[in-house]
Amino acid sequence: MAGSGGVLALILLIVSCCRGVSGAFPATAALRRVAPRAGAGAGGLCDQLLLPLGYPCTEHTVKTKDGFLLSLQHIPHGKNKASESTGPPVFLQHGLFQGGDTWFINSAEQSLGYILADNGFDVWIGNVRGTRWSKGHSTFSVHDKLFWDWSWQELAEYDLLAMLGYVYKVTQSKISYVGHSQGTIMGLAALTMPEIVKMISSAALLCPISYLDHVSASFVLRAVGMHLDQMLLTMGVHQLNFRSDMGVQIVDSLCDGEHVDCNNLLSAITGENCCFNTSRIDYYLEYEPHPSSTKNLHHLFQMIRKGTFTKYDYGLLGNLRRYGHLHPPAFDLSSIPESLPIWMGYGGLDALADVTDVQRTIGELRSTPEVLYIGDYGHIDFVMSVKAKDDVYVDLIRFLREDARHSSY
Repeated sequence: MAGSGGVLALILLIVSCCRGVSGAFPATAALRRVAPRAGAGAGGLCDQLLLPLGYPCTEHTVKTKDGFLLSLQHIPHGKNKASESTGPPVFLQHGLFQGGDTWFINSAEQSLGYILADNGFDVWIGNVRGTRWSKGHSTFSVHDKLFWDWSWQELAEYDLLAMLGYVYKVTQSKISYVGHSQGTIMGLAALTMPEIVKMISSAALLCPISYLDHVSASFVLRAVGMHLDQMLLTMGVHQLNFRSDMGVQIVDSLCDGEHVDCNNLLSAITGENCCFNTSRIDYYLEYEPHPSSTKNLHHLFQMIRKGTFTKYDYGLLGNLRRYGHLHPPAFDLSSIPESLPIWMGYGGLDALADVTDVQRTIGELRSTPEVLYIGDYGHIDFVMSVKAKDDVYVDLIRFLREDARHSSY
């Protein structure tokens, strides 16, 4: 990242001129203190999380059409089940700044990945490009600008196509798709694509996002208002890694006591979470947050500013060259087949998947999805709540089992 020190200094100067210099906050201090465990030489997700607990797990590599090498994990059954008891395939897709580890970093009794395996499902874990599990490319290295030239649009159109296609070929079965946060943006966009939807038997969306114009998270709104995404792109910063010195300092620079209280950084980013185990934060930070691209952040911020669910906006001339139109095409939610069973879980305290935006998403679907609404749940609770097994996963598993038994889609 050429000239990153000068870039950072300029960013900090611009931001601090607008609101004064920040102090140190516990969350960013923890980012500095805790070294990531998921990295080169540390072994894969299977080695680090599943095999030590006695769960069968194998690593797989999938190549996308644009050359990225993605890591998949396969957990065919729970630790107490025979291999021949493998059930219907379920594919789990993580959210922004997360990796496949997000489904396993609570206890085996609380984490959805373990729970699904122990309930007889054939579990597959996706890891999108740029995460620490999926840093490979046939041509580029992570230090190349072109390695980071993507947004969630490419994650839907290339990564999901490659990963789901691999699982579909191996299992010879349609797949139940489960996504959280960005995993639902990817999923909803992908389900408008006939070549993907033909492989899917049902979709379960945790904190579903397609529209973002009612986001209320203070940290996010401050970054949007400061045009952080556009500053970073203009200055040539293409990888967004909050574990780097530069990333931590950018977080610090956006924090103040008036607009953003970073003493509780997670709440500032996602909204309040009722049941997140804060005593495990250092352990979580060994795995998360994962890197993403600045272009991805810019795409998400475009959605917040414009209230749209469209492809990446390259500007009038760029759109004309890429799409043949002056404006980026919308993802048409009404094109998702009415016969596809859909389940959605969302919470009243979620500052990212706002209730109003979720209702707009539901209204644009041709089908009427099953809905689980929990008033005191926030954005992270649906994957990391210590109570999610009873509050969320019992109903989710019921939906997945009913789909496996009855769906003729």
